[in-house]
Amino acid sequence: MIKSSFHNYLGALLFAVTLHSCTGDSQKKLPIIGERATEERIVDGQTVVDTVYHQIPPFTFLNQDSVLISDKDFDNKVYIANFFFTHCPSICPTMQRNMLKVYEKYRGNHDVAFLSHSIDFKYDSPSVLKSYAKKLGVDDERWQFVTGTKKDIYGIAEKYLVYTKEDSAAPGGYDHQGYLVLIDQNKRIRGAYDGTNDEQVAQLMEDLGILLKEQ
Repeated sequence: MIKSSFHNYLGALLFAVTLHSCTGDSQKKLPIIGERATEERIVDGQTVVDTVYHQIPPFTFLNQDSVLISDKDFDNKVYIANFFFTHCPSICPTMQRNMLKVYEKYRGNHDVAFLSHSIDFKYDSPSVLKSYAKKLGVDDERWQFVTGTKKDIYGIAEKYLVYTKEDSAAPGGYDHQGYLVLIDQNKRIRGAYDGTNDEQVAQLMEDLGILLKEQ
C-alpha cells in the first residue's frame, strides 16, 4: 500500500471518529475500522451470517527489558499503539509526550496498555529503548517499547494501517505517520488519532473512556 492510500484511509477514519463524537452520550459507540468480510455457519439447522472484522494478527517482539512479548500480553486489554524511533528529530517527541499524557491519566488502570514499536531496527536495541522509556517517565510494564526485524515491524505497521518507511531523505532516515491507534479487547482498531495534534489527543482520551465502558 502506498503512502497516499494510508493518508486517504486515515483521513476518512478521522472524519468518522469526529462525526461519532457529535452524537448523544447514550448513542456513542466507536466505529470498528478496517476491511471486513462475512462468513456463514450453521446454527440449529439455520444459516447464520457473521461479520468478520479486521484484527491485529499475532506478533512477537523484544521489549526494552530484552524480554519477548506477544499479542497474548494484551489479551483482555484496551491498548494504544504507535510507531516511532528514539532519535527522531521531527514528530516523535511531540507524539510520545502526548502518549505520555494518556498513560499518566490512566495510571493504575491495568485494563489500559501502551505499545510503541521502534521502526529503527538498526539502532534501537532494548538497552536504548530502556533508556528512552526512563527519560520519558515510563516506570511500569503498562507501556512496552519493542523492536524487531524490519520485516516484522513494518509488516505489523500495515496491520495497524500506519505508514512506515526507511528513507534516507527523511529526517532521521525514516518516514512514518504519528498516529496513536486505539485497539479494543478483541484486537480490532477502534480509532486513530494524530499524536501531534492536541485536539485529536483529547478526542483519544474521550474515546478511550467510551471504549472502556463499552467493554
